[in-house]
Amino acid sequence: MRAAVFRGGEMVVAALPEPVPGPGQVLVKTLCCGICGSDLHYARHAPHMVEMSRRIPGRKPLDLARDVVFGHEFCCEVLDYGPGTERRFKPGTRVCSMPIMLQPDGPRTVGYSNDFPGGYAERMVLAAPLLLEVPNGLPSDYAALTEPLAVGVHAVEKAALKGDEAPLVVGCGPVGLAVIVGLRLKGIRPIVAADFSPKRRELAAKMGADIVIDPAKESPYARLAAEKRAAIFECVGVPGLIQQILEGAPRDARVIVAGVCMEPDRIEPLFAIVKELSLQFVIGYTPQEFAHCLDLLAEGKVDAEALVTAKVGLGGVKGAFEELANPERHTKILVEPWRN
Repeated sequence: MRAAVFRGGEMVVAALPEPVPGPGQVLVKTLCCGICGSDLHYARHAPHMVEMSRRIPGRKPLDLARDVVFGHEFCCEVLDYGPGTERRFKPGTRVCSMPIMLQPDGPRTVGYSNDFPGGYAERMVLAAPLLLEVPNGLPSDYAALTEPLAVGVHAVEKAALKGDEAPLVVGCGPVGLAVIVGLRLKGIRPIVAADFSPKRRELAAKMGADIVIDPAKESPYARLAAEKRAAIFECVGVPGLIQQILEGAPRDARVIVAGVCMEPDRIEPLFAIVKELSLQFVIGYTPQEFAHCLDLLAEGKVDAEALVTAKVGLGGVKGAFEELANPERHTKILVEPWRN
Protein backbone atom coordinates (compact mmCIF):
# COMPACT_ATOMS: atom_id res chain seq x y z
CA MET A 1 0.00 0.00 0.00
CA ARG A 2 1.02 3.65 -0.36
CA ALA A 3 1.62 5.93 2.59
CA ALA A 4 3.15 9.27 3.53
CA VAL A 5 6.07 8.15 5.68
CA PHE A 6 8.26 9.99 8.17
CA ARG A 7 11.67 8.67 7.17
CA GLY A 8 15.06 10.16 7.99
CA GLY A 9 13.45 13.35 9.29
CA GLU A 10 11.47 13.93 6.07
CA MET A 11 7.96 13.19 4.81
CA VAL A 12 8.10 10.94 1.73
CA VAL A 13 5.59 8.83 -0.17
CA ALA A 14 6.51 5.15 -0.09
CA ALA A 15 5.14 1.66 -0.61
CA LEU A 16 4.67 -0.32 2.61
CA PRO A 17 3.59 -3.90 3.31
CA GLU A 18 -0.14 -4.42 3.55
CA PRO A 19 -1.33 -4.40 7.18
CA VAL A 20 -2.79 -7.69 8.39
CA PRO A 21 -5.39 -7.61 11.19
CA GLY A 22 -4.83 -9.93 14.12
CA PRO A 23 -7.34 -11.17 16.70
CA GLY A 24 -9.52 -8.33 17.95
CA GLN A 25 -8.44 -6.10 15.06
CA VAL A 26 -10.12 -4.78 11.94
CA LEU A 27 -8.63 -3.81 8.59
CA VAL A 28 -9.90 -0.44 7.34
CA LYS A 29 -9.48 1.84 4.35
CA THR A 30 -8.56 5.38 5.36
CA LEU A 31 -11.09 7.79 3.88
CA CYS A 32 -9.55 10.92 5.38
CA CYS A 33 -7.24 11.91 8.22
CA GLY A 34 -6.57 15.30 9.76
CA ILE A 35 -3.07 16.69 10.19
CA CYS A 36 -2.61 17.49 13.86
CA GLY A 37 -0.29 20.10 15.31
CA SER A 38 1.24 17.30 17.36
CA ASP A 39 2.34 15.64 14.11
CA LEU A 40 4.08 18.86 13.07
CA HIS A 41 5.77 19.13 16.46
CA TYR A 42 6.83 15.49 16.43
CA ALA A 43 8.35 15.79 12.97
CA ARG A 44 10.26 18.88 14.09
CA HIS A 45 11.42 17.53 17.45
CA ALA A 46 11.50 13.77 16.84
CA PRO A 47 14.80 12.92 18.63
CA HIS A 48 13.77 14.93 21.69
CA MET A 49 10.33 13.24 21.72
CA VAL A 50 11.94 9.81 21.59
CA GLU A 51 14.20 10.70 24.50
CA MET A 52 11.26 11.97 26.56
CA SER A 53 9.27 8.80 25.79
CA ARG A 54 12.04 6.75 27.40
CA ARG A 55 11.52 8.70 30.63
CA ILE A 56 7.71 8.36 30.73
CA PRO A 57 6.43 5.09 32.26
CA GLY A 58 4.33 2.97 29.91
CA ARG A 59 5.58 4.69 26.75
CA LYS A 60 7.28 2.74 23.98
CA PRO A 61 9.67 5.08 22.16
CA LEU A 62 9.61 5.27 18.41
CA ASP A 63 12.58 3.82 16.54
CA LEU A 64 13.45 6.65 14.15
CA ALA A 65 15.60 4.27 12.12
CA ARG A 66 12.31 2.68 11.04
CA ASP A 67 9.42 4.19 9.11
CA VAL A 68 6.64 6.00 10.97
CA VAL A 69 3.21 6.76 9.52
CA PHE A 70 1.53 9.61 11.38
CA GLY A 71 -2.20 10.29 11.50
CA HIS A 72 -4.61 9.84 14.42
CA GLU A 73 -7.65 11.96 13.39
CA PHE A 74 -9.41 9.68 10.93
CA CYS A 75 -12.59 8.34 9.38
CA CYS A 76 -12.36 4.92 7.75
CA GLU A 77 -14.25 2.21 5.91
CA VAL A 78 -14.39 -1.34 7.25
CA LEU A 79 -12.72 -3.88 4.93
CA ASP A 80 -12.13 -7.10 6.91
CA TYR A 81 -11.59 -8.56 10.37
CA GLY A 82 -8.83 -10.51 12.05
CA PRO A 83 -9.36 -14.13 13.15
CA GLY A 84 -11.85 -14.66 15.95
CA THR A 85 -12.98 -11.04 15.93
CA GLU A 86 -16.61 -10.06 16.42
CA ARG A 87 -17.86 -8.62 13.13
CA ARG A 88 -20.02 -5.82 14.48
CA PHE A 89 -20.03 -3.79 11.26
CA LYS A 90 -20.33 -5.11 7.74
CA PRO A 91 -17.66 -4.24 5.17
CA GLY A 92 -18.26 -0.81 3.70
CA THR A 93 -19.43 0.70 6.99
CA ARG A 94 -17.84 4.06 7.75
CA VAL A 95 -16.34 4.24 11.24
CA CYS A 96 -14.29 6.39 13.58
CA SER A 97 -12.17 5.21 16.47
CA MET A 98 -9.96 6.39 19.24
CA PRO A 99 -6.41 5.92 17.89
CA ILE A 100 -5.51 3.26 20.43
CA MET A 101 -4.39 -0.34 19.95
CA LEU A 102 -4.95 -2.61 22.92
CA GLN A 103 -1.82 -4.74 23.46
CA PRO A 104 -0.84 -7.23 26.19
CA ASP A 105 1.99 -4.96 27.34
CA GLY A 106 -0.16 -1.82 27.30
CA PRO A 107 -1.92 0.45 24.82
CA ARG A 108 -0.18 1.84 21.75
CA THR A 109 -1.12 5.02 19.91
CA VAL A 110 -1.98 4.60 16.24
CA GLY A 111 0.15 7.03 14.26
CA TYR A 112 2.88 7.25 16.90
CA SER A 113 4.04 3.66 16.65
CA ASN A 114 6.39 1.78 14.34
CA ASP A 115 4.03 -1.19 14.48
CA PHE A 116 0.66 0.53 13.94
CA PRO A 117 0.68 2.95 11.00
CA GLY A 118 -1.72 5.88 11.18
CA GLY A 119 -4.11 7.54 8.78
CA TYR A 120 -1.56 8.90 6.32
CA ALA A 121 -1.76 5.46 4.72
CA GLU A 122 -4.25 3.84 2.37
CA ARG A 123 -5.08 1.15 4.93
CA MET A 124 -4.47 0.43 8.61
CA VAL A 125 -5.63 -1.83 11.42
CA LEU A 126 -7.70 -0.65 14.37
CA ALA A 127 -8.99 -2.16 17.60
CA ALA A 128 -12.39 -3.65 16.79
CA PRO A 129 -13.96 -2.93 20.22
CA LEU A 130 -13.28 0.82 19.82
CA LEU A 131 -15.04 1.30 16.48
CA LEU A 132 -17.98 3.71 16.27
CA GLU A 133 -20.24 3.83 13.23
CA VAL A 134 -20.52 7.26 11.63
CA PRO A 135 -24.14 8.35 12.23
CA ASN A 136 -26.72 10.42 10.37
CA GLY A 137 -24.91 10.39 7.04
CA LEU A 138 -22.22 12.66 8.49
CA PRO A 139 -19.64 13.34 5.73
CA SER A 140 -16.36 11.53 6.28
CA ASP A 141 -14.30 14.73 6.32
CA TYR A 142 -16.42 16.11 9.17
CA ALA A 143 -16.35 12.80 11.05
CA ALA A 144 -12.54 13.00 11.02
CA LEU A 145 -12.85 16.07 13.24
CA THR A 146 -14.12 13.92 16.12
CA GLU A 147 -10.67 13.39 17.62
CA PRO A 148 -9.49 17.02 17.75
CA LEU A 149 -12.93 18.15 18.97
CA ALA A 150 -12.73 15.59 21.77
CA VAL A 151 -9.39 17.04 22.93
CA GLY A 152 -10.98 20.44 23.54
CA VAL A 153 -14.16 19.07 25.06
CA HIS A 154 -12.07 16.94 27.43
CA ALA A 155 -10.09 20.00 28.52
CA VAL A 156 -13.33 21.72 29.48
CA GLU A 157 -14.60 18.63 31.30
CA LYS A 158 -11.31 18.15 33.14
CA ALA A 159 -11.43 21.78 34.29
CA ALA A 160 -14.54 20.85 36.29
CA LEU A 161 -15.97 24.34 35.95
CA LYS A 162 -19.01 25.21 38.04
CA GLY A 163 -20.56 27.55 35.51
CA ASP A 164 -19.82 30.87 37.15
CA GLU A 165 -16.25 31.25 35.88
CA ALA A 166 -14.96 33.81 33.38
CA PRO A 167 -13.31 31.74 30.60
CA LEU A 168 -10.37 32.90 28.49
CA VAL A 169 -9.03 30.80 25.61
CA VAL A 170 -5.44 31.67 24.67
CA GLY A 171 -4.74 30.44 21.14
CA CYS A 172 -7.48 29.72 18.58
CA GLY A 173 -6.01 26.89 16.56
CA PRO A 174 -7.93 23.58 16.38
CA VAL A 175 -7.55 22.85 20.11
CA GLY A 176 -8.57 26.35 21.17
CA LEU A 177 -11.56 26.29 18.83
CA ALA A 178 -12.64 22.94 20.29
CA VAL A 179 -12.35 24.39 23.81
CA ILE A 180 -14.59 27.26 22.73
CA VAL A 181 -17.16 24.75 21.49
CA GLY A 182 -16.97 22.87 24.80
CA LEU A 183 -17.47 26.06 26.79
CA ARG A 184 -20.36 27.18 24.59
CA LEU A 185 -22.17 23.87 24.94
CA LYS A 186 -21.87 24.11 28.71
CA GLY A 187 -23.21 27.66 28.68
CA ILE A 188 -20.11 29.10 30.36
CA ARG A 189 -20.01 32.67 29.07
CA PRO A 190 -18.96 35.24 28.11
CA ILE A 191 -16.11 33.42 26.34
CA VAL A 192 -13.03 35.56 25.71
CA ALA A 193 -10.65 34.28 23.00
CA ALA A 194 -7.23 35.67 22.05
CA ASP A 195 -5.05 35.04 19.01
CA PHE A 196 -2.68 37.13 16.89
CA SER A 197 -4.20 35.74 13.69
CA PRO A 198 -7.22 37.61 12.23
CA LYS A 199 -8.38 34.39 10.54
CA ARG A 200 -8.32 32.46 13.78
CA ARG A 201 -10.11 35.25 15.63
CA GLU A 202 -12.82 35.10 12.96
CA LEU A 203 -13.16 31.34 13.45
CA ALA A 204 -13.26 31.77 17.23
CA ALA A 205 -16.31 34.00 16.86
CA LYS A 206 -17.95 31.44 14.55
CA MET A 207 -17.38 28.67 17.08
CA GLY A 208 -18.99 30.69 19.88
CA ALA A 209 -16.53 33.16 21.41
CA ASP A 210 -18.28 36.30 22.65
CA ILE A 211 -15.20 38.53 22.75
CA VAL A 212 -12.20 38.08 20.44
CA ILE A 213 -8.98 39.94 21.11
CA ASP A 214 -5.76 40.65 19.27
CA PRO A 215 -3.17 40.35 22.07
CA ALA A 216 -0.84 42.60 20.08
CA LYS A 217 -3.26 45.44 20.76
CA GLU A 218 -4.95 44.56 24.03
CA SER A 219 -4.33 42.37 27.07
CA PRO A 220 -6.90 39.56 27.05
CA TYR A 221 -6.72 39.36 30.84
CA ALA A 222 -8.23 42.83 31.15
CA ARG A 223 -11.45 41.50 29.58
CA LEU A 224 -12.04 38.84 32.21
CA ALA A 225 -15.14 39.55 34.29
CA ALA A 226 -13.93 41.10 37.54
CA GLU A 227 -16.69 39.53 39.63
CA LYS A 228 -15.92 36.00 38.43
CA ARG A 229 -13.07 33.58 39.00
CA ALA A 230 -11.06 33.19 35.81
CA ALA A 231 -10.55 29.91 33.95
CA ILE A 232 -7.72 30.34 31.45
CA PHE A 233 -7.13 27.69 28.78
CA GLU A 234 -3.62 27.62 27.29
CA CYS A 235 -4.09 26.15 23.80
CA VAL A 236 -0.83 27.00 22.03
CA GLY A 237 1.93 24.81 23.44
CA VAL A 238 5.02 26.97 22.94
CA PRO A 239 7.76 27.73 25.49
CA GLY A 240 7.12 30.82 27.55
CA LEU A 241 3.36 30.91 27.27
CA ILE A 242 2.58 29.32 30.63
CA GLN A 243 4.83 31.88 32.29
CA GLN A 244 3.08 34.67 30.39
CA ILE A 245 -0.28 33.42 31.68
CA LEU A 246 1.00 33.17 35.26
CA GLU A 247 2.04 36.80 35.07
CA GLY A 248 -1.20 38.00 33.47
CA ALA A 249 -3.75 35.87 35.32
CA PRO A 250 -5.82 37.44 38.11
CA ARG A 251 -5.72 36.07 41.65
CA ASP A 252 -7.32 32.66 42.26
CA ALA A 253 -7.51 31.86 38.55
CA ARG A 254 -7.48 28.33 37.27
CA VAL A 255 -5.05 27.67 34.40
CA ILE A 256 -5.80 24.65 32.19
CA VAL A 257 -2.89 23.67 29.93
CA ALA A 258 -4.24 21.98 26.80
CA GLY A 259 -1.44 23.07 24.45
CA VAL A 260 1.18 20.35 24.01
CA CYS A 261 4.61 21.90 24.39
CA MET A 262 7.23 19.40 23.21
CA GLU A 263 10.23 21.49 24.21
CA PRO A 264 11.78 22.32 27.57
CA ASP A 265 10.02 25.25 29.22
CA ARG A 266 10.62 27.44 32.24
CA ILE A 267 8.26 29.05 34.75
CA GLU A 268 8.75 31.21 37.81
CA PRO A 269 6.48 29.60 40.44
CA LEU A 270 6.36 32.70 42.64
CA PHE A 271 3.84 34.33 40.29
CA ALA A 272 1.47 31.40 40.79
CA ILE A 273 2.21 31.20 44.50
CA VAL A 274 1.44 34.80 45.39
CA LYS A 275 -1.78 34.71 43.32
CA GLU A 276 -2.75 31.22 44.57
CA LEU A 277 -3.30 29.98 41.02
CA SER A 278 -4.38 26.44 40.18
CA LEU A 279 -2.50 24.72 37.35
CA GLN A 280 -4.14 21.78 35.55
CA PHE A 281 -2.52 19.86 32.69
CA VAL A 282 -4.77 17.84 30.35
CA ILE A 283 -4.39 15.46 27.42
CA GLY A 284 -6.62 13.24 25.30
CA TYR A 285 -10.20 12.29 26.16
CA THR A 286 -12.33 9.46 27.50
CA PRO A 287 -14.19 6.96 25.27
CA GLN A 288 -17.45 8.61 26.33
CA GLU A 289 -16.20 12.07 25.33
CA PHE A 290 -15.01 10.75 21.97
CA ALA A 291 -18.40 9.20 21.22
CA HIS A 292 -20.18 12.35 22.39
CA CYS A 293 -18.14 14.49 20.01
CA LEU A 294 -18.99 12.26 17.05
CA ASP A 295 -22.66 12.76 17.94
CA LEU A 296 -22.21 16.54 18.26
CA LEU A 297 -20.83 16.67 14.72
CA ALA A 298 -23.58 14.40 13.39
CA GLU A 299 -26.25 16.59 15.03
CA GLY A 300 -24.83 19.74 13.44
CA LYS A 301 -23.90 21.35 16.75
CA VAL A 302 -20.41 22.21 15.48
CA ASP A 303 -19.64 24.24 12.35
CA ALA A 304 -17.41 21.56 10.84
CA GLU A 305 -17.34 23.16 7.40
CA ALA A 306 -15.58 26.24 8.74
CA LEU A 307 -12.75 24.15 10.20
CA VAL A 308 -11.68 22.19 7.10
CA THR A 309 -9.60 24.48 4.90
CA ALA A 310 -7.90 22.06 2.48
CA LYS A 311 -7.57 18.44 1.39
CA VAL A 312 -4.50 16.75 -0.06
CA GLY A 313 -3.41 13.37 -1.31
CA LEU A 314 -0.36 11.54 0.03
CA GLY A 315 1.94 13.53 -2.21
CA GLY A 316 0.68 16.75 -0.67
CA VAL A 317 1.43 15.89 2.96
CA LYS A 318 4.93 17.34 3.01
CA GLY A 319 3.69 20.63 1.57
CA ALA A 320 0.74 20.65 3.95
CA PHE A 321 3.12 20.43 6.93
CA GLU A 322 4.78 23.59 5.62
CA GLU A 323 1.48 25.35 4.83
CA LEU A 324 0.11 24.79 8.32
CA ALA A 325 2.80 27.07 9.69
CA ASN A 326 0.73 29.96 8.35
CA PRO A 327 -2.44 30.39 10.47
CA GLU A 328 -3.92 32.81 7.95
CA ARG A 329 -4.18 30.10 5.31
CA HIS A 330 -5.25 26.95 7.09
CA THR A 331 -6.96 25.57 10.17
CA LYS A 332 -7.32 21.85 9.41
CA ILE A 333 -5.89 20.10 6.36
CA LEU A 334 -7.22 16.62 5.69
CA VAL A 335 -5.22 13.85 4.02
CA GLU A 336 -7.17 11.64 1.62
CA PRO A 337 -4.79 8.73 0.90
CA TRP A 338 -6.91 7.39 -1.96
CA ARG A 339 -6.39 10.57 -4.01
CA ASN A 340 -3.78 10.60 -6.78
